[in-house]
Amino acid sequence: MKRRARCTVPGHTGFWWAPGPLVATLMLLAVLALWLGGAGTAWLAVRALGPGQQQRQTAQQDAEVEMLARLLAGKIEQNQRLLAFAASGITPALLESPALVQQWLEQGVPAARWFDSLLLARSHGEVSLYLRHGRVQPADSLEPAERDGLRRALADGKPLVSGPLAGTGSEARLLLTMPLRREDGSLFAVLGGSLRLPALLPPALALPLQAEARLLVFTRDGTLLAHPDPARLLGDVRDEPGLGAAQDHWLTPAQPVTEGVRHWQAPGLLVSLAGMPLPQWWVARVSPAPAPLLQGGWLGQVAAWLLLLALGLLLLLAWLAQPLALLRHRAPQLLQADPATLEPWPQARGEVNALVQVLRQLGAQRTSLRTQLAQQQRQFQAVLEHAPLGIVITRAGRLALLNRQACQMLGARREALQGRHVGVLHASVTDYERLTRQVGQAFQAHGAFRGELCLLRQDGGAVWVRVQAHVLGALHDGAGSLWLLEDMTAERQAQRQQDWQAGHDALTQLPNRQLLEQRLQPLLAQYQAQPGPQEEGGVLLFLDLDHFAVINDEAGHEAGNDLLRQVGNFLQTQVRALGWAARLGGDEFALVLPGCTVARGLALAEELRAALQAWEPRYQGRSFTLSASIGLVRLDAGFASVAELLHAADMACCSAKRAGRNRVVQG
Repeated sequence: MKRRARCTVPGHTGFWWAPGPLVATLMLLAVLALWLGGAGTAWLAVRALGPGQQQRQTAQQDAEVEMLARLLAGKIEQNQRLLAFAASGITPALLESPALVQQWLEQGVPAARWFDSLLLARSHGEVSLYLRHGRVQPADSLEPAERDGLRRALADGKPLVSGPLAGTGSEARLLLTMPLRREDGSLFAVLGGSLRLPALLPPALALPLQAEARLLVFTRDGTLLAHPDPARLLGDVRDEPGLGAAQDHWLTPAQPVTEGVRHWQAPGLLVSLAGMPLPQWWVARVSPAPAPLLQGGWLGQVAAWLLLLALGLLLLLAWLAQPLALLRHRAPQLLQADPATLEPWPQARGEVNALVQVLRQLGAQRTSLRTQLAQQQRQFQAVLEHAPLGIVITRAGRLALLNRQACQMLGARREALQGRHVGVLHASVTDYERLTRQVGQAFQAHGAFRGELCLLRQDGGAVWVRVQAHVLGALHDGAGSLWLLEDMTAERQAQRQQDWQAGHDALTQLPNRQLLEQRLQPLLAQYQAQPGPQEEGGVLLFLDLDHFAVINDEAGHEAGNDLLRQVGNFLQTQVRALGWAARLGGDEFALVLPGCTVARGLALAEELRAALQAWEPRYQGRSFTLSASIGLVRLDAGFASVAELLHAADMACCSAKRAGRNRVVQG
């Protein structure tokens, strides 16, 4: 193994596995640490194992079940004494009055409040009193199990503790009976009291030693009286895991229950059993047997020992691998910063020194290339940013580069466009696909593309550009393309403004007569091309304002112009869904409704006339009355020209004026 010098560069620590002698050293240390850790773990595990753990748990569990058995037997004896005290106050004379007996049980003694139910039966078996939760119940509602218990008490003539009574309720109950005798010793009645079995077991003392432990109370014949699972109550204890060994020794009807504690070990379980001679019950605790490898606190000791070993090994490896770790830390910085600004390289023999020499040479070459690249980038950026045309470079259908002039044309910052798909510059996918086909054909034929395009700005507007596109590299290799953009939006807008002004009225912004005739010409030609009757050919309304000259003379031309603008806007709004409106000149308007029936046109004309009549414009503090005369003609093949159509509509309007104005006349 080569001798290794300590690193002379402070401020950095670390560890690193690398090819060479370091690997052998680190592997040896890892094997040594694993051996020490395994040996220490085995030693601590053997030390933690002790024969007394299971005995301690068994003794604690035996003491618990014995205490619970004695406490439960004491509670039964206490209930018997309470029942005996209640029975001592009942005489044969008192028995003749059930009301007095009830009063004695409810007020003289607390038995009525302590027991769930109290029963009083005469010597011949008749139930004379049945109290349940302090309320008198009919004798025929007595459950058969309780009636049988009273009969056995009358037959035996001595205090009894019955077995579990499974009645109509959800819980088993226990019946205590006490005989009532005369002075001569003869039996004249028996008093019984029933209790719910769960009420006898103290909840605080029934808590298990472990979460998986079970506390069971069952009779000599194996009937479960208490169980953590309510569904198992009154079931057979022989079905419980761990209690199968008790079936042959203590769960036989012929074997009486005696005091004392028994315990044994079933597979994975510890069982403790304590007897209750008075009611002939058993109390059992079943808990998981302690696993040998989980006894004591050895796990924490092993964890602490291994942690100390790991920390020591970590410090040792960090010291051994210091030069290589520093080299790993320094090498990525060579690609991110200027090598002249980096800290000194680590000094060490062997593999580290060889790598340092290579990295120094690479750093010098990278510095030279970076200087040349920076100079070229500055030159290219200067040309790109100060070019009077927009310059865009695309690669794989995405915007790879844009200069400042192109970003201004497209209304977005460079960061918002660079890297995005070229399709964002077009209004629809169809436009983009059509342009892609045209450009591809031009590139195949000439290697360049020239034309005028309407591109979509990022603010939603449109910009018209004159483009020259050239392929960068071989076309079949999927190379990019260079686009030179010249903004011609102003030229387009000027041309469009001239065309729009030529066809629209300057005051109302509605189409003028010239544009109306242009639009009517193809519409009329369409109707002329369809021979035969046409039910829904459309209608033309010719509207002339009545008494407009009065408003113009008395309120002034400004008021007249405002009125014409208001009327034009109203007409356009009303017919937008059916057609369009136009101003023919002066106070005359035309409404073209293609596809509208004559009946619908007459109804709409009447609505317009009524709305204008109801409107009272105010100018210079005075209200004026407005009305309109409307002529209607049907659009069909009966008119040879647009001029003939407009003349017919004008004549219908004149007929409305001659008829008194403010009306609709069909021509």
